[in-house]
Amino acid sequence: VEVEHLGAAQDAGHWVDVTRADIPDGQLYSWWSYRARDWDAADKGRRLDHVWATPDIAGAAHGSRILREARGWEKPSDHAPVFASFDLP
Repeated sequence: VEVEHLGAAQDAGHWVDVTRADIPDGQLYSWWSYRARDWDAADKGRRLDHVWATPDIAGAAHGSRILREARGWEKPSDHAPVFASFDLP
């Protein structure tokens, strides 16, 4: 249900999912539960963190990524940082 609502909000605002545009294939997760002992091997997460842009600047976006390795740091958040760069005038 949440995914449907998020998709509706994205569509209503004509937002472009910059990260998905840069990484078109495969699962994208930015959150992994602390309950999984080996979160990396299980690789069952959710995509809770996004970078969206309006269509007029989405074309200037590049290099979006999810810093998955941050989840493995000594005292990590359960969320991984999500980045994107924009070449704007």
